[in-house]
Amino acid sequence: MAKKGGKSLLSLSTLLASFFGAAMIALAFAYFNYKFSEYKFINFKEWVFYEKSELFTPTADKYIIVFYSSKEKGTMNQLAQINLNIKILAIDYYNNARKNTPTTTFLRSGTKNSLNFIQRFNIYESPSIFIIKKYKDSIYKQDSMIRKLDNLDQLSKQINNL
Repeated sequence: MAKKGGKSLLSLSTLLASFFGAAMIALAFAYFNYKFSEYKFINFKEWVFYEKSELFTPTADKYIIVFYSSKEKGTMNQLAQINLNIKILAIDYYNNARKNTPTTTFLRSGTKNSLNFIQRFNIYESPSIFIIKKYKDSIYKQDSMIRKLDNLDQLSKQINNL
């Protein structure tokens, strides 16, 4: 290496600073990647949902959450007719009430609760689906990635991929 005035062009401190800078960037990237891919919890005692006018209390060990818009024509009817081996909790963006079916429970909630739900699970599109599994008492843990459906006809096909 060429020396200029007794110092090398590439000093040890410059090399170490570059190394630590790259390491810090890699650690920050890994941390944020972990935080955004981490599965989340929902406590049904803190997050209040209603079946028509009754308070919803989960009873099954596993549910499929379908976050949808009742403004999309025929969506509620399709959800009511789907028959899967896992019960469906259908959460409407517009909070319209509907009679439950043996396999689908239609839930409503207040605006604050709905917005918290959307933020907690990073839901950006409708309909979106994911599975929750009982963790303990009324606490359920997200058990799959959140998937966007092009339409609800794909629901039974997507469940196999979750």
